[in-house]
Amino acid sequence: MIRATIGRLWQLVKPYWLTLIRPSTTISLGVLTAAGFAAGIMFWGGFNTALELTNTEKFCVSCHEMRDNVFAELKNTIHYTNRSGVRATCPDCHVPHNWTDKIARKMQASKEVWGKIFGTISTREKFLDMRLELAQHEWVRLKANNSLECRNCHGAGFMDITKQSARAAQMHSAFLFTGEKTCIDCHKGIAHNLPDMSKVPGWSTPVFQ
Repeated sequence: MIRATIGRLWQLVKPYWLTLIRPSTTISLGVLTAAGFAAGIMFWGGFNTALELTNTEKFCVSCHEMRDNVFAELKNTIHYTNRSGVRATCPDCHVPHNWTDKIARKMQASKEVWGKIFGTISTREKFLDMRLELAQHEWVRLKANNSLECRNCHGAGFMDITKQSARAAQMHSAFLFTGEKTCIDCHKGIAHNLPDMSKVPGWSTPVFQ
């Protein structure tokens, strides 16, 4: 009697059990697709969250190398404090705003983690020794992308040169509007102190710092 009852129960349960241990191709693909979709959403959400967290001024100045050197200098400039209260943060000037260029920049900057681990600029003296090299890397990058980060806020097409000083209006008309020069050509040292340029061949002080 008991054996017969168990047998009947098994016949009822058997199809479901076999489905679980040997799922059909359709169910397997469906489950895998759903799982892959969910995993993709979780990965994308986590990736973008991490990307935005590392793209803040708070993150940038969490290292003393940044906080005690270039950030301390920024605080004394018009990009930090001005009459309108609009200021630039580290990512505004050093990270492209569009997504693809931002990812490329983040990959490029990943080697800075290596520098942090091995103390490349762990002291003020080390920073000053490497300052010219570090600055030149940024100047070359900005020159190559036509001062993209500058132009995110300063659009040449929207400048009213009648409200600029005579010298600024002259230089912008002669070089910026014609495309002969880009922002970084004349505005080195506008947000951070210039390194010792005495060893740079042909160097002359920019018109505007």
